[in-house]
Amino acid sequence: MFDVRPVGYVLGLLVLTLGVTMVIPLGADVWQGNGHWGAFAEAAAITVVVGMLLTLACANGVSEGLSIQQTFFLTTGVWLVLPLFGALPFVFGDTDARTVDAVFEAMSALTTTGSTVLTDLDNLPHGLNLWRGLMQWFGGIGIIVVAMVFLPELRVGGMQIFRSEAFDTMGKILPRAGEIASRISVIYLGLTVACGLAYLAVGMGPFDALMHALTTMSTGGFSNYNASFGTFQGPAEYVAAVFMILASLPFVRYIQLVAGTARPFFLDTQIRAYLATIAILTLIFTFYRLMANGDTVEHGLREGLFNVTSIISGTGFSSVDYQLWGPSVPVMFFFIGLIGGCAGSTSCSIKVFRYQLLFASISTQVKRLYAPHGIFEPKFEGRPVGEEVISSVMAFFVLFFVFLGIFAVLLGLTGLDVVTAISGAATALGNIGPGLGDVIGPSGNFATLNDAAKWILSAAMLIGRLELMAVLVLFTATFWRA
Repeated sequence: MFDVRPVGYVLGLLVLTLGVTMVIPLGADVWQGNGHWGAFAEAAAITVVVGMLLTLACANGVSEGLSIQQTFFLTTGVWLVLPLFGALPFVFGDTDARTVDAVFEAMSALTTTGSTVLTDLDNLPHGLNLWRGLMQWFGGIGIIVVAMVFLPELRVGGMQIFRSEAFDTMGKILPRAGEIASRISVIYLGLTVACGLAYLAVGMGPFDALMHALTTMSTGGFSNYNASFGTFQGPAEYVAAVFMILASLPFVRYIQLVAGTARPFFLDTQIRAYLATIAILTLIFTFYRLMANGDTVEHGLREGLFNVTSIISGTGFSSVDYQLWGPSVPVMFFFIGLIGGCAGSTSCSIKVFRYQLLFASISTQVKRLYAPHGIFEPKFEGRPVGEEVISSVMAFFVLFFVFLGIFAVLLGLTGLDVVTAISGAATALGNIGPGLGDVIGPSGNFATLNDAAKWILSAAMLIGRLELMAVLVLFTATFWRA
């Protein structure tokens, strides 16, 4: 029989922790001298009480091991429950945010998507802007732990290929998750501090540097300005590009690097492919800006590097409206967003390693055509890849584009135009941030969408962040009978 208590206990602790962290933006509002701190006090009280009650109610069912069903249920439950409580400060605050808007904003934050429905960010209380940044930062840590511990264990989308590198967790998921989370947190915090100091060095104010350091390292992309990163054009764009890249590299490599083993970091084919892709795309856009727009080399390089890195990593910052660069540019950025960063990072979308495995599988099939008696098998980083991994990757690709179509059709049925529906589905499912078009493009906002569209996009963000399978398996009867 399925025992929900271990899952409830962990969820209770996480809800309790989320409530305690609301003290930080509460303090920011007190420091700023506005009256919004009361919204955080009320939200924190409710969240802490519910978290404590849930923890106490499930404490007698605590165990070190989790079954497969419990692990899937916990993985989805975290990203389903926490946004509901994270939305409370928006509901209680002076933002005129309705429930659907508050949940959308919190879901976008914790899944590090970066789409927003808030229209007056420049005048939003410091506490709420900080809360948006903190939720993205927490979501960044959470997804790294999920990618390193849970998804390899659950064999989701080919992630089992990283199981040996992400530490053996069989039968001891919770203690290993705690150990890995603590090691990741130190590295993640250190990179965030370095990012904040770098922003200060190039002229950002203290609050702006803190806010953007939180959302850069989480590859979330929330800003406290309506113009997003367009407020800081110049050297800050180079700083952002560097740390967006660092955030979208596998964190297991940082753990190994800190432990004194640098070789895996520099030999990682996923990292090499990712950096090469960014370099090639940046050069393409730099050359395009020089030829088509008459731009200078430095400005074209800076805008190309920043916007390519922002979209491919799924951060979603925008410094300019790249839709104005030319008619083919929006289409190129649409597909760039579907690449994604490295597995085991804060980045999102399909991920580089899946494309590598796809191409390796295609290459193997081609070789078998002209040498049918030969023995060929796809390889990743020099190691043979089993059929189970290839099948998982192929299933992920198929499901991703099937659900992209489903969500696009659903959004279209709510009255959205074709460009908004398709790009909205892609940006939510890929957790990228901005879409295309005048409504949700890089200079637009999701505030004007109807309520049905916002609920659909919130569901897409959840499903996409957990790599589809981890959510879908909960809706199968076979899974619950197993």
